[in-house]
Amino acid sequence: MRWAMVDMTSETVRAADRAGRGGRRAPVVAVLSLLLAGCLAAGCAAKGPADDGRAGASHGGGGAPRNAPPGGHPPQDPQGAGGPARGAAGPVLAVKIDNVAGARPQTGLDKADVVYVEQVEGGLSRLLAVYATMLPEAVGPVRSARESDLELLRQFDGPRLAYSGAQRAVTRLIEQAPLAARTPESAPGSYYRSADRPSPHNLYLRPQRLMGTAPGAHALTTGFRYGKAPAGGTPAATRTVRFPAARFTFAWSAAKRRWLVSMDGTPTVTTDGARVGASTVVLQYVKVRRSQLQDSRGSFTPYTETVGSGAAKVLRDGRVYDVGWRRPGAAEGTRFTTADGRPVNFAEGPVWVVLAQG
Repeated sequence: MRWAMVDMTSETVRAADRAGRGGRRAPVVAVLSLLLAGCLAAGCAAKGPADDGRAGASHGGGGAPRNAPPGGHPPQDPQGAGGPARGAAGPVLAVKIDNVAGARPQTGLDKADVVYVEQVEGGLSRLLAVYATMLPEAVGPVRSARESDLELLRQFDGPRLAYSGAQRAVTRLIEQAPLAARTPESAPGSYYRSADRPSPHNLYLRPQRLMGTAPGAHALTTGFRYGKAPAGGTPAATRTVRFPAARFTFAWSAAKRRWLVSMDGTPTVTTDGARVGASTVVLQYVKVRRSQLQDSRGSFTPYTETVGSGAAKVLRDGRVYDVGWRRPGAAEGTRFTTADGRPVNFAEGPVWVVLAQG
């Protein structure tokens, strides 16, 4: 199966690139493009219907070694990576995580500092998990990147993007972007495939092998502010947001001080049984438009615009706040403000941002 490419250019990404960090562009290793191209030709990068989770087609070997841990989940590092790593300066780690039913439960999702929920083909969803304060032993299942990821990731300084692959047009844009791309082909020792799940939902990342140590909270240049809750708000026990083919519900737990996540009506847990929750949830209403790229079924890939302004709802401490959001350029974070222009503080802890159609 091959992707049909309508137009390799992306005026949105290029315009953002011209307005971005300029001299802070990270160098791209020349051999990476050759490796990715070879991988795509061999079918090891996620593509077409299998890539968006709408078909059960098998996935190629992908270059990552296989590991079949006794007892199944969670997939373990065969050399024993140990506990969470913390500390030194450096870039954030961003991982594209599969989110169709066959990919659940995920691994390491509860350790992410920020989780972005994005729409993909067929109205389904995919997650972009960002790690800065700790690195779990394993994260996954890892899936492919999308064009929208590049605009979203420009807010970070030279982030490392872990993903399974991308269609050729997106790969070219990734090569031009100010980030360090890490696939199973460019960093094979940092990935493995688990034998307890079918492909393509069995590719996992070992973050500590890829990063060494976590960069720390200062690397989270998201524009988010943390502190005391704003005045006002409306008490809320739950909030639900829908994509065309996905549903997310956040239920407040006073005991855990978290909004507990459910996806498609099922409580979200990790492979080690941890209940996934967020201290702050942002329902950010954005423009989701048709991109110029198509999958093998002829479906256009959605493009989520995260530069601009609009409305949002911020959930924290059992209350919901109607706020505005503004992100002037791709190289900047997103600011959330009240109706009178005052900054909105988030609660300390994990943040989930659902990028919903406005």
